[in-house]
Amino acid sequence: MCSQVTNAAGGLNPDYSVGDIMLLNDHLNLPGLAGMSALVGPNAEDFGVRFPPLSDAYDLELRRRVHQTWRALGFHQGRRRLHEGVYAFVAGPSFETRAECRMLRNLGADVVGMSTVPEIVVARHSGIRILAFSLVTNNAVLEAGVRGDDPTIQDMSNDEMRKYLEKGMANHIEVLETGREAAKDMVELVREVVAGL
Repeated sequence: MCSQVTNAAGGLNPDYSVGDIMLLNDHLNLPGLAGMSALVGPNAEDFGVRFPPLSDAYDLELRRRVHQTWRALGFHQGRRRLHEGVYAFVAGPSFETRAECRMLRNLGADVVGMSTVPEIVVARHSGIRILAFSLVTNNAVLEAGVRGDDPTIQDMSNDEMRKYLEKGMANHIEVLETGREAAKDMVELVREVVAGL
């Protein structure tokens, strides 16, 4: 049995652009490391073992098939790129701070989002093969915020400072617009990969 999941994510890797697709090959489960796991509680042995391994959470054969299909469809010649990398799962529902984005990037995350990993943990617990995609819908802000004593802002009006701080800031409308734009490519890619199973 195979499960395919998709999500919208903020790009932490500076090589990623808005609209690119990332194929998950690993994840950082920050809530899970703090004890917030979908598997907490009595274990149903019929579904899986008490402590399922996740070192192979993202099926290698399916990932290979995605890369082959991407090339066969000619997507590699378009403006949207396919990457493979690490998804950082955070609880949300707020977007991450600048410091949190830098921390996640330093931990090895390529994208960050608020979904997907709990479902993957449960699916792997049940022996289901996983294929997961992230659509990069915004670029996370990695630069430190400006200090209040920075000389460049001393003569700015409040409106100028607001515009200065909004540069690169994530917003939900941007996420939705990027998702709609890339949906056709994602649907075609997933349809072709799944049809070949």
